[in-house]
Amino acid sequence: MWHNLLLQILIALLPIGSFQIWFNRPAKMRHMPLFIGVVCGVSMLLGMYYSVECNRILFELSFIPYLIGSLYGGVPVAAVLSVLFVAVRLGVCDTPASYFFFGGVCLIFLPILIKSITPFQGSSRSRKIKIACRFCALMLLIQAAVVGFAYWSGANQHPGSAFLMMGVYAAVFCAGTILSVYYVDLGIERVQLQVQLREVSIKYRNEVRRLQQFIDISPLVVVFVDRQGLISHVNEMALKLMQLDPREIVGRSYKSVLRLLDGEAAVGSVDRVLNGGEAIAEIVKIQGRTFYTTACPVWEIWMQKMEGVLFIAHDMTELQRLKDEVDKMERLSLVGQMAASITHEIRNPMAVIRGFVQLLNERSPPAQQSYFRIVLEELDRANAIINDFLSLAQNRIVEKEMCSLHDVLNDMMPLIWADANMRGQTVELDLCEMTGPLELNVKEIKQLVLNLARNGMEAMNDKGVLRIATEDLEDRVLVRVSDEGVGIPPEKLERLFEPFFTTKAQGTGLGLALCLSIVERHHGKIHVESTVGEGTTFLVSFCKPGFDCW
Repeated sequence: MWHNLLLQILIALLPIGSFQIWFNRPAKMRHMPLFIGVVCGVSMLLGMYYSVECNRILFELSFIPYLIGSLYGGVPVAAVLSVLFVAVRLGVCDTPASYFFFGGVCLIFLPILIKSITPFQGSSRSRKIKIACRFCALMLLIQAAVVGFAYWSGANQHPGSAFLMMGVYAAVFCAGTILSVYYVDLGIERVQLQVQLREVSIKYRNEVRRLQQFIDISPLVVVFVDRQGLISHVNEMALKLMQLDPREIVGRSYKSVLRLLDGEAAVGSVDRVLNGGEAIAEIVKIQGRTFYTTACPVWEIWMQKMEGVLFIAHDMTELQRLKDEVDKMERLSLVGQMAASITHEIRNPMAVIRGFVQLLNERSPPAQQSYFRIVLEELDRANAIINDFLSLAQNRIVEKEMCSLHDVLNDMMPLIWADANMRGQTVELDLCEMTGPLELNVKEIKQLVLNLARNGMEAMNDKGVLRIATEDLEDRVLVRVSDEGVGIPPEKLERLFEPFFTTKAQGTGLGLALCLSIVERHHGKIHVESTVGEGTTFLVSFCKPGFDCW
């Protein structure tokens, strides 16, 4: 009897061991109801087969797998196990006590079990154990009622011994049920934790990958330096700027790498942060470009220790260029306001003065006429400056027409040649093959080329050669005006098109500003190349119709 009882206990606890093996792989979690139904069904049938009866007390622990399978498998599994239980149990009923037990289970135990499945699956572990204890108490009450019925009907003549065996059965049944609920729920919780851990790990890897992609494609130079001063990571922008392979950078000292960027200031910033300083932001020059750099400490969350330094550099060259362009436009606007306010007030009196000077010149003796001629020349020079003011200040829509750039150049070449002959200089014209027509304002283009040509002639001696050439590119037409003059120092090239900035002793600083204004109204570009002692070349490009050059 005791051997059969021990076998009953092992069979009742069979689902626990099976669950521990099955739940080692989280991927099998989705098949849990089916697995629970099969294992608990087998355990229930084996328990019913090896059941033991002593003093009219049926030692059968098949209710433990039946209860576990129904509560954890859901309503479908509970229905299948109930049908299986009823079919087998009904076939072995042969006494009034067994029919009484069968009726109590079907009328009381099964309805309560079906109603408790959904609340049970949504409860905590302690709540599940309490529900299981209630079912144990319910089953023991049914068993006690069966013992009482057997005694009342005269089938059991030893009620004391029967209730003693009933106590043993109750202890084994309750312990087996509670252990089954506890360990099955523990196994399910472990699998759920594994699933959650895997999901968190996948999300973490995805976030790390997205962050890495963001850092690599970001238009920022990003360099990570660890506590030992060794570079642990660089992004694509930094590799492109340093023109090195990542294997040549990672693991090296930050000083040797940042010096490749001509960044002594950057090395100093990282060094100060590594030594415990706060975040440092500076504007430095790296390889001729302007960078806004930031060096900040990176802290470990848990240890509250500095893990290293993050060095970020933002290329502000284009932003600085735009700022300079805005400043230039502001100065041009100032010139326009000045011109608009004083032009009419000055030109009218000058016209009156010039008329009276011409009248006095006609009535004066020949010996004094040279003085009046000088006055008239200076008045004409002042009037020319006022005209430049007006041209620079004009912000109107330019009326353009389709015409050939070569025809415009050929029309004005006699004037340029005459000016060069007076200076003893030579002009060479080199036109490419015939280009297509461009949208031009002929008057302004002539003024542009004439200003550039006269600037070149004024920069040369009496034996210099001025070269005017055109080049037909795929999307634009290029005009080159080159001289053999003294050249322009690099520090002056950046300010060359600023109003009132000039490299000539008698210049007004308005000629090139006017040229820039004309080129911009034609949606073109003007560029200067100069070498001190060799000469200067102005390159003007005009976009062809139908192309977006810039």
